[in-house]
Amino acid sequence: MQTRLTEMLGIKHPIVQGGMQWVGLAELASAVSNAGGLGILTALTQPTPEDLEKEIRRCRDMTDKPFGVNLTILPTIKPVPYEEYARVIIESGIKIVETAGRNPEPFLPPYKAAGITVIHKCTSIRHSLKAERIGCDVVSVDGFECAGHPGEDDITNFILLPLAARKLSIPFLASGGFGDGRGLAAALALGADGINMGTRFMATQEAPIHDKVKQAMVEASELDTALIYRTLRNTARVFRNDIVEQVLEIESRPGQTNFEDIRELVKGVRGREVYSKGDLDRGVWSAGMVVGLIDDVPTCRELLDRIVGEAETIIAQRLAQVSGGPIHELA
Repeated sequence: MQTRLTEMLGIKHPIVQGGMQWVGLAELASAVSNAGGLGILTALTQPTPEDLEKEIRRCRDMTDKPFGVNLTILPTIKPVPYEEYARVIIESGIKIVETAGRNPEPFLPPYKAAGITVIHKCTSIRHSLKAERIGCDVVSVDGFECAGHPGEDDITNFILLPLAARKLSIPFLASGGFGDGRGLAAALALGADGINMGTRFMATQEAPIHDKVKQAMVEASELDTALIYRTLRNTARVFRNDIVEQVLEIESRPGQTNFEDIRELVKGVRGREVYSKGDLDRGVWSAGMVVGLIDDVPTCRELLDRIVGEAETIIAQRLAQVSGGPIHELA
């Protein structure tokens, strides 16, 4: 299954593991890359730029396939030395970077000078077109279904992806709500060059998070996520738990929400402890609507082989009706 994305990145399958805070470690990134997709380390999961350099070396010891690094630029409680993280990425010889959050334009000249392919995550067509104009090589189009920050427009992928196909000339990924072969086939039909999955990769054997978190996603339905920070215009989709209910209650009060009122509830360290200790109500943790499609915890290789196999079957058999062939129903 070859697309512009697989050719550009030198990967076998058009499937990318997006950056995920506390989850994008070498164990997961290398497993995805070894399985034929593109694994991505999350730079800010590492406490310092020096730690990122060590993690990149560790990932190289675990795979000889391409992998990338995500650098997300967002407002943070503590100042982050973004330029130092970018310097480590460049000096470590990384050739694929996923950017997200704020405009990546200030970082593009050094990335380009180092021969780095830049994938920028966007939640709207206007931002996707801006990313193309400033020189990004690939856009990851994030629909309203996605985990993390879906933007403020609330537009789903069934609208965003056809619009992206009409208006973009660079390759683009479909992100948000993807976790099986039907999703991959649909994304390709809608014009995307591949899919970006985050939540689905959390429920794999190699994901470095507690088994209780993985099992919670297996048991969850598509109704088990919630949107917080809406009143702050910084919307985030997260797994619904006791902490999230408290945040929502505070945000529902009359008047403007003060971040200080929820600061202790949403501290990053608490979310990290969810993943490390398996206490599902300890803090806020990201999850997309795709949890409704997750019903097992395979290896990354099993997952990618299954997704690609399902997609190929759908394209070759079920969609044969468009050329007059027999229609095959999938189980």
